[in-house]
Amino acid sequence: MKKVGFFSFTCCEGCIIVFLELLNKKYFEYLKKMKIENFRQIKTSEKIKKLDIAFVEGAISTESEIRKLKEIREKSKLLVALGSAAVNGYPSNQRNNFSKNKKQEIQKLIKKFHQLKSVEPLKSFVKVDDEIPGCPVDEALLSKKIDSYLK
Repeated sequence: MKKVGFFSFTCCEGCIIVFLELLNKKYFEYLKKMKIENFRQIKTSEKIKKLDIAFVEGAISTESEIRKLKEIREKSKLLVALGSAAVNGYPSNQRNNFSKNKKQEIQKLIKKFHQLKSVEPLKSFVKVDDEIPGCPVDEALLSKKIDSYLK
């Protein structure tokens, strides 16, 4: 049985919703093949456990997110970037391309909320073993990928 975790950073959490919808079809099958150790939306455990597979959605926008992502990487055999924000930063990184004036306008908010200068995909900070693109991810592709990881 594979130990898995689901983690969200700067995003809308749409990919997590797709996974929850997928559970409507595959719950009993997955129950036999995976043990969910971390999943903020359905479990209260804050401690990141040792995992076979970490599914990580969202882009990275703060120093605390970098630290948590690095801990997830250290404790995971396989790290999967889940969705466009995790894969390439978009759409969470739209502010990276704002005009100079717009960037000056939002600078107070960036500072107030302890944001990094730019919003970046996971691979800017850690090794990513696989990517599942989409915003949100396609349910059929997610199912196919998960099935391949659980073999």
